[in-house]
Amino acid sequence: MIKLAVIAALGLGVALLGYIRLAPHDPARWHEDPTLVSRPNTPNFHLIRLVGGDAIAPIYATTPEVLARTIHGIAEADGAELIAGSVADGHMTYVSRTRWMGYPDYTSVRVARAGEGATFSAFARARFGRSDLGVNRDRLERWQAALDATF
Repeated sequence: MIKLAVIAALGLGVALLGYIRLAPHDPARWHEDPTLVSRPNTPNFHLIRLVGGDAIAPIYATTPEVLARTIHGIAEADGAELIAGSVADGHMTYVSRTRWMGYPDYTSVRVARAGEGATFSAFARARFGRSDLGVNRDRLERWQAALDATF
């Protein structure tokens, strides 16, 4: 009986991990404007915006179009996949997966003109779980460091 319970528990665990890995994306749910989104009640996110975020992005000496293309290139090089929005609109949402378990994290980015340059807002959050162990903050800091090195 115990052997059967252990096998059943292992089967459920594998099924859960399979669901997390293979669950379809709903772009309508995850494509949000980081300048307008409400802060979640869970600690599994990181928000960059002018007011009410965890950090503020600098103003880069470039156009919004070039900044959006650069962010897209950085995101793709980091393994993110564009699932909603477009680079042309300057509003993109990406899915990234954690290295070991494949948990999906979503990052929405909005690029805007800022005086003579351009800046961005970004909202990175986990789909599953309460804690992301700082993965979303690390991702956005990595992307911003790449932007800082480019401009």
